[in-house]
Amino acid sequence: MKVFVFLVLFLHGGDGAASGKYFHTDISVTGCSDTEGEDFYGLDGEDMWVANFTANRGVEPQPNFVDHMSYSKEAFSVAVANVIACKRNLIIARQAMKDQPLEYDPPSHIVYPRDEVALGEKNTLVCHVSGFFPAPVKVHWTKNGKRVAGGGASSAYPDKNGSFHQTFRLDFIPAQDDIYSCVVEHPALQQPLPVIWVVKVAQPGIGPTIFCALGLTVGLMGVAIGTFFLIKGNNCN
Repeated sequence: MKVFVFLVLFLHGGDGAASGKYFHTDISVTGCSDTEGEDFYGLDGEDMWVANFTANRGVEPQPNFVDHMSYSKEAFSVAVANVIACKRNLIIARQAMKDQPLEYDPPSHIVYPRDEVALGEKNTLVCHVSGFFPAPVKVHWTKNGKRVAGGGASSAYPDKNGSFHQTFRLDFIPAQDDIYSCVVEHPALQQPLPVIWVVKVAQPGIGPTIFCALGLTVGLMGVAIGTFFLIKGNNCN
């Protein structure tokens, strides 16, 4: 039995929060299992700072077009201490819950393109996974039945009902009839669960072009015939 421990801290506020005009959610999450750890800060559903325990540093995955919010250099040291404490609590929790079966909630997910699809133009596929417990889920992508590397992911965010949601992304260049799938793995699933998305972009048909050309030809023929009879009529006079 795998046991996960999460420490979640929500802070609500913002300008005008008392009057209800503005509302923001600031979240800090520390999570761990026997072999993994996670620590991050988020604002309004976006990752602001994430501890990368493989590279031994903090990462600020904010896009360039927003006002950048920086965290102190000590943030990573705090994250390491948080995960150490989390794993200690995990031992205590495991002892306390050893006779209680762990409940699992299976995930559901949808796949959609970030932008309107145009063949040959770079885009991003989004796979939104929700309703699962415990966190995290594992996701991989396939293209035309073959596994593809790459892609990014947000942290697993807790929802008010106690489940989690997480968003995964894959950059791609659309080609007609390519088949992509987002494959989700979770302890609540007996086998990996794929959701398929197919590139289908409507192409302009030749029918309208033919009818336009035919209409133009008939029109020109009508003009020519009218001109012919007009000339003949003048000659007769």
